[in-house]
Amino acid sequence: MTWADQPIHFIDFEGNATSGIIEFGVVTLRGGEITATQTRFCAAVGRVSVEDTAVHGLRAEQIAASAIFREEWAYFSGLRRSGPLAAHFAQAENYLLKTVWAYPQTVPDFARPGQMTTEWGPWIDTGRLYPQFFPALGDGKLQELVVAGGLQAELDALAQRHCPVGRQQYHAALYDALGGALLLRSFLARPEFREATIPWLLQMSTLDGDKRSALQQGNLW
Repeated sequence: MTWADQPIHFIDFEGNATSGIIEFGVVTLRGGEITATQTRFCAAVGRVSVEDTAVHGLRAEQIAASAIFREEWAYFSGLRRSGPLAAHFAQAENYLLKTVWAYPQTVPDFARPGQMTTEWGPWIDTGRLYPQFFPALGDGKLQELVVAGGLQAELDALAQRHCPVGRQQYHAALYDALGGALLLRSFLARPEFREATIPWLLQMSTLDGDKRSALQQGNLW
């Protein structure tokens, strides 16, 4: 079974440990096609600083009427049951997700087909894949990779269709998730990666040598 046979859910969050997750974007890829997207604002659970607003453009009063992110348990646990999660530099998304729910209950372990786990990860991480295989493209910043890959026009066209008005730019959750999903699709369209499996992608997204070895040997994550 290759990557194309399995839904992959590309996720981006805006927010931090203080404010909580204040916007999420999700793009589902299957067979190289975008099959679903989801996004919304979430009320902050802590302070949204002026410095944070300067990055993501969201103010606490702007999102105060939205439900908090915790209300999305059924949606996010359902995503994890149906396919592996992906992100661009996934450590941030994994951390923020675990501040809300430490575990997703018992879900399939896509790193070890046929087994189960109680972890959100491991994640497919374009922020780790690109610097490993294409070091000439730099340190993996999302916008730089999108531009270098000739994907900016396609991203902007997708944003017009899928992103809310005013959230069609970098540092908006669904826009960034779309950008990451395009990077993953472009990576997997290359001849050398077309037959890649999900376990291989998860292994290559893990830079820690011990954890990668454990994944390759089928040991517990």
